[in-house]
Amino acid sequence: MYALYFILVVLLCCVMMSKTVANEMKEHIPFYEDICKGIKAGDTCEKLVGYSAVYRVCFGMACFFFIFCLLTLKINSSKGCRAHIHNGFWFFKLLLLGAMCSGAFFIPDQETFLNAWRYVGAVGGFIFIGIQLILLVEFAHKWNKNWTAGTATNKLWYAALALVTLIMYSVATGGLILMAVFYTQKDGCLENKILLGLNGGLCLLISAVAISPCVQNRQPHSGLLQSGLISCYVTYLTFSALSSKPVEVALDEHGKNVTICVPEFGQDLYRDENLVTGLGTTLLFLCILYSCLTSTTRSSSDALQGRYAAPELEVARCCFCFGPDGEDTEEQQNVKEGPRVIYDEKRGTVYSYSYFHFVFFLASLYVMMTVTSWFNYESANIETFFSGSWSIFWVKMASCWMCVLLYLATLVAPLCCPSRQFSV
Repeated sequence: MYALYFILVVLLCCVMMSKTVANEMKEHIPFYEDICKGIKAGDTCEKLVGYSAVYRVCFGMACFFFIFCLLTLKINSSKGCRAHIHNGFWFFKLLLLGAMCSGAFFIPDQETFLNAWRYVGAVGGFIFIGIQLILLVEFAHKWNKNWTAGTATNKLWYAALALVTLIMYSVATGGLILMAVFYTQKDGCLENKILLGLNGGLCLLISAVAISPCVQNRQPHSGLLQSGLISCYVTYLTFSALSSKPVEVALDEHGKNVTICVPEFGQDLYRDENLVTGLGTTLLFLCILYSCLTSTTRSSSDALQGRYAAPELEVARCCFCFGPDGEDTEEQQNVKEGPRVIYDEKRGTVYSYSYFHFVFFLASLYVMMTVTSWFNYESANIETFFSGSWSIFWVKMASCWMCVLLYLATLVAPLCCPSRQFSV
């Protein structure tokens, strides 16, 4: 239900950022201007569309989730009054969400509010990205640790590790080579060449550090599987960033304007703007929703707090994220001994209610910044969402470098603090 509320507000934000929808309403709704003046939304309802309207609506949604985050702090039992508020009263919650989103349009001194809220949104958006990157690095370590545990009983796990590592490095190397072919030219495209060289060098660096003797002595589970997965993600983010750059135009030998530093076949993909925008926006927000839901499981919450299962309790599985019956392994059973435990919320909560709402609070800020093209908000609209923006480009590149730094930190931290015990 909370995900449904989130989707409804995101759809409303997309509508508010659409020039096509605004023009259609203006043409087909009778007495459109009179209605707009009657509700004091401007002559053409300009106060209900554009980036400022999205800021206000997302402010209401963020406040909604933040209030529930505070309301559900320290809930350890699903029997309490506050737990019932979290798990019920859906109609009244929908009314509350609608009231908060609507009430944001009546905040005085809108200019000061929008300027301040923009920076709050940027900070929250980057924290949301950071949580996803931390979970990705944790996933890489968990994968390697689980499959390495299987080598003690079955040597075929060595073959599985080698095969998957080879595939990931092949994908990363192939991706960087293809980008060098299609996103650079002999003359020009210096920025693309520098970024490709830099990110390729970072992939080599994390691979060398992961298998260096000093790291191996402190972390025997460190290996090329983790660095291969991070390299694949760096390659993907590099491709996504280069695809998000504004189009560069130059004069050819005939004096005509031509686009450079992009694949020739890719120029035809953006001709049907409605199709590209519709499919791209749907996929983007499905990924954001998936990130929200997977970031709020017990195992993800434990990972962010540094709580991991002991290596000797690991049982190697191809789908290691889930137990034999499809439940989280940490939540399902004690592998060594002891009774089987199933979390059904009769005696406690399966996940942290407060953390759940906090992640959706951050996701609200991330959606707000993404839909309005981060700091390129004044010229943003949903129809040109995938046509390129320097703000989106640098956010993706910063995410790429942040991911590398986080992974390097997990490798180097045990060397810098030898007296501390690290779980990954």
